[in-house]
Amino acid sequence: MNVLITGGAGFIGSHLVDRLIQAGHEVWVLDDLSTGTMANLDHLDANPRFHFQQGSVTDVAAVAPLVDHVDAIFHLAAAVGVKLIVSNPVRTIETNVQGTEVVLRSAAKKQKQVVLASSSEVYGKGVRIPFQEDDDLLLGPTTRSRWGYACSKAIDEYLALAYHREFSLPVVIARFFNTVGPRQTGRYGMVLPTFVQQGLQGQDITVYGDGEQRRCFGDVFAVVEALANLSACAAASGRVFNIGCDREISIYALAELVRDMTGGGSRIVKIPYDEAYEDGFEDLGRRVPNLTRLDETIGFHPDTPIERIIQNIIDSTRPSDGA
Repeated sequence: MNVLITGGAGFIGSHLVDRLIQAGHEVWVLDDLSTGTMANLDHLDANPRFHFQQGSVTDVAAVAPLVDHVDAIFHLAAAVGVKLIVSNPVRTIETNVQGTEVVLRSAAKKQKQVVLASSSEVYGKGVRIPFQEDDDLLLGPTTRSRWGYACSKAIDEYLALAYHREFSLPVVIARFFNTVGPRQTGRYGMVLPTFVQQGLQGQDITVYGDGEQRRCFGDVFAVVEALANLSACAAASGRVFNIGCDREISIYALAELVRDMTGGGSRIVKIPYDEAYEDGFEDLGRRVPNLTRLDETIGFHPDTPIERIIQNIIDSTRPSDGA
């Protein structure tokens, strides 16, 4: 099968490239390298089934010919990361909405399957735990730029499902919950790679807020396995799926675990949100996915222990730090 991955030079995208190449597929990647990096794909340079094109997912001239050439599209290109979302709200909204519109319109012309990467952010301030795919969405005010990202991903979902209903376009929507693993950078506010870097370098591990926020961290290897299986499952078409792990941990407990696993020499320091972010940030207490639909549809329930995930990140980070 021929596959296009938008955002394929990014963290999740590059792991998906590896997964599909290993399965024997021919893979095309479109990425503007604004947040992704070719270092994530260098090991595939000599592989005849790997093809890379630098370009923007918002550019019809770049997207349409690639879509015509493939059988399925994994649309992962998006503005991601809390810091990027808060500091560049225009780029965030335009990239997410316009890029998805271009991909869906191009795919609809030839009835090509689209697997759309969405986010647990669409649940907003929901308090019904665990989050289920058909729950009502509760977003914050428009004056808080974080919710612009959540709204843009919700619009992506609405648009994809509209193409499915109106044009019978085969679409699958994957809502990611804090995917982590090797190749992820802390540059845009991702908490776990930041903690690991700080711990390995003996720096203070910086926890924003009171540290009592609770999250579920999904292993990137399990996430790309779920994406590949959903793409191959006819029963997944036209549906939304939570993808992640449902084991909770507080951010402070995560910092303690990383400190201990990286040598124990770091202090854990709490930093108030107003010192860490620009105006427009608002955090949430808990994010827990209900994974029943994923399990019932493809027989898969991601459950990688957080200790194994952290160790994978440590092992992949140490060489670049010279440790």
